[in-house]
Amino acid sequence: MAEQRVYRLGYQLKNREGEVVDSSVGAEPLHFVSGCGQMIEGIERAVEGREVGECLEVTIPPALAYGEHQPEKVRKMPRSMFQGVEKLEEGMKFQTDSGDEAQVVKVVGFEDEQVLVDANHPLAGITLYFDLEILEARDATPEEIEAGEPLA
Repeated sequence: MAEQRVYRLGYQLKNREGEVVDSSVGAEPLHFVSGCGQMIEGIERAVEGREVGECLEVTIPPALAYGEHQPEKVRKMPRSMFQGVEKLEEGMKFQTDSGDEAQVVKVVGFEDEQVLVDANHPLAGITLYFDLEILEARDATPEEIEAGEPLA
Protein backbone atom coordinates (compact mmCIF):
# COMPACT_ATOMS: atom_id res chain seq x y z
CA MET A 1 0.00 0.00 0.00
CA ALA A 2 1.15 3.51 -0.75
CA GLU A 3 2.14 5.86 2.04
CA GLN A 4 -0.97 7.16 3.81
CA ARG A 5 -1.51 10.84 3.15
CA VAL A 6 -3.76 13.65 4.31
CA TYR A 7 -5.71 15.36 1.55
CA ARG A 8 -7.89 18.46 1.57
CA LEU A 9 -9.87 18.88 -1.64
CA GLY A 10 -12.00 21.63 -3.05
CA TYR A 11 -14.73 20.03 -5.11
CA GLN A 12 -17.74 20.39 -7.34
CA LEU A 13 -20.00 17.40 -7.86
CA LYS A 14 -21.93 17.56 -11.12
CA ASN A 15 -24.73 15.52 -12.61
CA ARG A 16 -24.54 13.89 -16.05
CA GLU A 17 -25.72 17.16 -17.66
CA GLY A 18 -22.84 19.08 -16.05
CA GLU A 19 -24.97 20.98 -13.52
CA VAL A 20 -23.35 21.47 -10.10
CA VAL A 21 -25.32 19.55 -7.45
CA ASP A 22 -22.86 19.93 -4.54
CA SER A 23 -19.78 22.03 -3.95
CA SER A 24 -17.25 23.01 -1.32
CA VAL A 25 -17.52 26.66 -2.40
CA GLY A 26 -18.54 28.50 0.77
CA ALA A 27 -18.36 25.20 2.70
CA GLU A 28 -15.80 22.79 4.09
CA PRO A 29 -13.52 21.02 1.62
CA LEU A 30 -13.24 17.23 1.68
CA HIS A 31 -10.55 16.32 4.26
CA PHE A 32 -9.39 12.75 4.83
CA VAL A 33 -6.52 10.34 5.43
CA SER A 34 -6.07 7.99 2.49
CA GLY A 35 -6.47 4.28 3.15
CA CYS A 36 -8.69 4.71 6.23
CA GLY A 37 -11.99 3.98 4.49
CA GLN A 38 -13.45 7.43 5.11
CA MET A 39 -13.50 8.48 1.44
CA ILE A 40 -14.92 6.72 -1.61
CA GLU A 41 -12.37 4.65 -3.49
CA GLY A 42 -12.73 6.62 -6.73
CA ILE A 43 -11.58 9.86 -5.11
CA GLU A 44 -8.73 8.13 -3.26
CA ARG A 45 -7.49 6.63 -6.53
CA ALA A 46 -7.80 9.95 -8.37
CA VAL A 47 -5.67 11.92 -5.89
CA GLU A 48 -3.02 9.29 -5.18
CA GLY A 49 0.41 10.74 -5.97
CA ARG A 50 -1.00 14.20 -6.73
CA GLU A 51 0.29 17.43 -5.26
CA VAL A 52 -1.10 20.76 -4.04
CA GLY A 53 -2.47 22.96 -6.81
CA GLU A 54 -3.42 20.17 -9.21
CA CYS A 55 -6.95 20.26 -10.63
CA LEU A 56 -8.66 17.11 -11.86
CA GLU A 57 -11.85 16.16 -13.67
CA VAL A 58 -12.86 12.73 -12.40
CA THR A 59 -15.64 10.37 -13.47
CA ILE A 60 -16.35 7.77 -10.78
CA PRO A 61 -18.49 4.71 -11.59
CA PRO A 62 -20.83 3.31 -8.92
CA ALA A 63 -18.43 0.43 -8.15
CA LEU A 64 -15.83 2.96 -6.93
CA ALA A 65 -18.37 5.19 -5.17
CA TYR A 66 -21.49 4.01 -3.32
CA GLY A 67 -22.04 0.74 -5.16
CA GLU A 68 -24.80 -0.40 -7.44
CA HIS A 69 -28.45 0.05 -6.49
CA GLN A 70 -29.49 -3.20 -4.78
CA PRO A 71 -33.16 -4.09 -5.32
CA GLU A 72 -33.14 -6.32 -2.23
CA LYS A 73 -32.65 -3.19 -0.10
CA VAL A 74 -36.12 -2.00 -1.13
CA ARG A 75 -38.52 -3.58 1.35
CA LYS A 76 -42.12 -3.46 2.48
CA MET A 77 -42.85 -2.52 6.07
CA PRO A 78 -46.22 -2.44 7.81
CA ARG A 79 -47.66 1.06 8.05
CA SER A 80 -48.05 0.39 11.79
CA MET A 81 -44.24 0.67 12.10
CA PHE A 82 -44.67 4.42 11.45
CA GLN A 83 -47.12 5.17 14.27
CA GLY A 84 -46.83 8.72 15.48
CA VAL A 85 -45.94 10.07 12.04
CA GLU A 86 -48.78 12.46 11.24
CA LYS A 87 -48.55 12.47 7.44
CA LEU A 88 -46.37 9.77 5.89
CA GLU A 89 -45.11 10.87 2.46
CA GLU A 90 -42.74 9.68 -0.25
CA GLY A 91 -39.24 11.06 0.21
CA MET A 92 -39.36 11.06 4.01
CA LYS A 93 -36.29 9.54 5.67
CA PHE A 94 -36.15 7.55 8.89
CA GLN A 95 -33.35 6.04 10.93
CA THR A 96 -33.93 2.41 11.80
CA ASP A 97 -32.14 0.28 14.32
CA SER A 98 -31.89 -3.32 13.17
CA GLY A 99 -29.79 -4.34 16.17
CA ASP A 100 -26.41 -4.48 14.42
CA GLU A 101 -26.28 -0.91 13.16
CA ALA A 102 -28.45 2.12 12.53
CA GLN A 103 -29.60 2.56 8.95
CA VAL A 104 -31.36 5.35 7.09
CA VAL A 105 -34.30 4.38 4.89
CA LYS A 106 -36.29 6.52 2.47
CA VAL A 107 -40.00 6.10 1.84
CA VAL A 108 -40.40 5.37 -1.89
CA GLY A 109 -44.02 4.26 -2.15
CA PHE A 110 -47.12 2.68 -0.65
CA GLU A 111 -49.10 -0.53 -1.25
CA ASP A 112 -52.29 -0.86 0.80
CA GLU A 113 -51.13 -1.03 4.43
CA GLN A 114 -47.49 -1.49 3.42
CA VAL A 115 -44.83 1.20 3.12
CA LEU A 116 -42.04 0.69 0.57
CA VAL A 117 -38.67 1.83 1.94
CA ASP A 118 -35.27 1.93 0.25
CA ALA A 119 -32.13 1.40 2.34
CA ASN A 120 -29.70 2.02 -0.54
CA HIS A 121 -27.33 4.98 -0.24
CA PRO A 122 -28.96 7.94 -2.08
CA LEU A 123 -26.07 7.92 -4.58
CA ALA A 124 -26.01 4.13 -5.14
CA GLY A 125 -26.04 3.23 -8.82
CA ILE A 126 -25.05 6.74 -9.91
CA THR A 127 -21.90 7.74 -11.78
CA LEU A 128 -20.31 10.74 -10.07
CA TYR A 129 -18.62 13.60 -11.94
CA PHE A 130 -16.18 15.62 -9.83
CA ASP A 131 -13.98 18.63 -10.43
CA LEU A 132 -11.30 18.43 -7.71
CA GLU A 133 -8.61 20.87 -6.61
CA ILE A 134 -5.91 19.61 -4.30
CA LEU A 135 -5.57 22.15 -1.49
CA GLU A 136 -3.42 19.99 0.80
CA ALA A 137 -1.41 16.81 0.26
CA ARG A 138 1.03 15.63 2.91
CA ASP A 139 2.14 12.49 4.69
CA ALA A 140 -0.21 11.49 7.50
CA THR A 141 1.22 11.37 11.02
CA PRO A 142 1.09 8.09 12.96
CA GLU A 143 -1.57 9.69 15.19
CA GLU A 144 -3.73 10.57 12.17
CA ILE A 145 -3.39 7.05 10.76
CA GLU A 146 -4.42 5.60 14.13
CA ALA A 147 -7.36 8.03 14.45
CA GLY A 148 -8.37 7.45 10.81
CA GLU A 149 -8.82 11.17 10.25
CA PRO A 150 -6.80 14.37 9.88
CA LEU A 151 -5.98 15.94 13.24
CA ALA A 152 -4.74 19.30 12.02
